[in-house]
Amino acid sequence: MRPLLGTYVEIGTTAGGRVAEAALLRAFSCFDLAQRLWSFHDPASELSRLNRAACNGGGAEPVHPLTVRLLRLARAMGRASDGLFNCTVGGRLVALGALPEHGGTCLEQGHADDLVLGRARGTAFCRLARPLKITLDGIAKGFTVDLAVAALRRAGLPGGWVNAGGDLRCFGDAALPVHRREMDGSLRLLGQLRNAAIASSRASDMPDPAFPARLIAQPETALAAGVHSVLARYAWRADALTKVASQLPAANRAERIHALGGHVLGPCPSTPPEN
Repeated sequence: MRPLLGTYVEIGTTAGGRVAEAALLRAFSCFDLAQRLWSFHDPASELSRLNRAACNGGGAEPVHPLTVRLLRLARAMGRASDGLFNCTVGGRLVALGALPEHGGTCLEQGHADDLVLGRARGTAFCRLARPLKITLDGIAKGFTVDLAVAALRRAGLPGGWVNAGGDLRCFGDAALPVHRREMDGSLRLLGQLRNAAIASSRASDMPDPAFPARLIAQPETALAAGVHSVLARYAWRADALTKVASQLPAANRAERIHALGGHVLGPCPSTPPEN
């Protein structure tokens, strides 16, 4: 277990030996790369450079090919969810004190179409159409879990798992019990995870020092207080869909999440139902 991407990362495999040990090192290196590329907190990261350029009148910025892949996924999810998933809320989170200020004047939030992605002369680039700050915290964590799983599978390992602060994915012959910490601090067993990914997000209108990450609802929606867990094939999708689930009414939450490629597990409401 190592502290990476602002959380603790655990990577394991059902195999042993030198091949497994080398594969584990390659899997952990995915998180080292993610820290350099997508950390909002690190002023030297590629994401911080992109945000500064957008908020100081800059143009297109060259970015790592994986950054373009991640931003394409974020943009597609934003469009498919009608903006309920929104990675352009960095300015609003900075204003709330949930994220650090690295300079530049920006709008509180934008929308998916503000992300302009492309390639010129063999170099990937990104440009923000307006002065905005992108935050990729959750979806980047899930995306890196998927990269680490891919590294383990390329080594030919029969099974394994990657857990980054609750973004968990298992593959092959590995199976893990999954517990969720509820609003009252208790642990609830959700079941065994096999060949799938799961992520959970806590939704509450009140800040909690024990849960520093903040969810931001769109102006026309409200957060459904509780702990929202989503099962999906990939960890990036599971994480992104927890943000969508937290803004959907209970009546059609499961249906909407299913249409977006996930399965809702819960949530446990913040207050128990009356008998």
